[in-house]
Amino acid sequence: MSQPIDDLLSIRDLLRYATSRFASSELFYGHGTDNVWDEAVQLVMRSLHLPLENNTLFLDARLTRGERKMILERIDRRINDRIPVAYLLGEAWFMGLPFMVDERVLVPRSPFAEILEAGVQPWLSDQPVNRILDLCTGSGCIGIAAATVFEDAEVDLADISTDALAVAQANIAMHELGNRVRAVASDVFNAIEGRYDLILSNPPYVDAADLAAMPEEFRHEPVLGLAAGDDGLDIAHRILAGAADHLNPGGLLIVEVGNSWPALEAAYPDLPFIWLEFEQGGDGVFLLSAEDLTRWQASKN
Repeated sequence: MSQPIDDLLSIRDLLRYATSRFASSELFYGHGTDNVWDEAVQLVMRSLHLPLENNTLFLDARLTRGERKMILERIDRRINDRIPVAYLLGEAWFMGLPFMVDERVLVPRSPFAEILEAGVQPWLSDQPVNRILDLCTGSGCIGIAAATVFEDAEVDLADISTDALAVAQANIAMHELGNRVRAVASDVFNAIEGRYDLILSNPPYVDAADLAAMPEEFRHEPVLGLAAGDDGLDIAHRILAGAADHLNPGGLLIVEVGNSWPALEAAYPDLPFIWLEFEQGGDGVFLLSAEDLTRWQASKN
């Protein structure tokens, strides 16, 4: 049962209350936070449009009754309906950038941010980046983040879901990148034209067993963005089959396959996958060069 609204006057009160409620509930943390405190801070502070860091100045500020009512309702929905905080807020953060999200797209949480912050080095070396493809883009977070790193590149955000593309288009507009970032309707490569210097993809990769065992929070995400067949490789197979035809010489393919990486290695013993390591957590992301893919395709013929 919720605490009476008039007992919770300040932001500090609500942070303490949210933390206690979350700690006594069987919640899953994995949609932007990994612990009770960060979850409470994200919900309370961002519900009030306040910063997540350097915010101690606000902690003893008293809230209006309407603000308190809104936050208490969101706390209840987080616990009772197991809705990820990002959906309650309509907002998620990726590589330090805000993105609009709702239940039409997955909540951004890919280790791709660390790759992009490093400028895709050392693997990119001095290869120029003029065109980037974000395949299975969802909210558009990876491609839009890439556009902020490679400031002269044109970026295509491709997805089969018209719902996801509507969210991606809204994020393009929010970041004022419409002059060089566009949303493209495509089932993997079927509507993709030309070649790219970087193809980035966080496709559906959850296998049937993992999908069935996922916590309740994931039931709010679109299954189209998660499920990829019995072994989690339905989309990865198609990406590998077509990537060489859409990469420039010296170009790179970088794909996240999560827990399906052992199945991918077993399926492609002749591909020289480079599995990337992350200081900030995450795994199951491989890199292949255009030349590796071209040689592999030639060896099959």
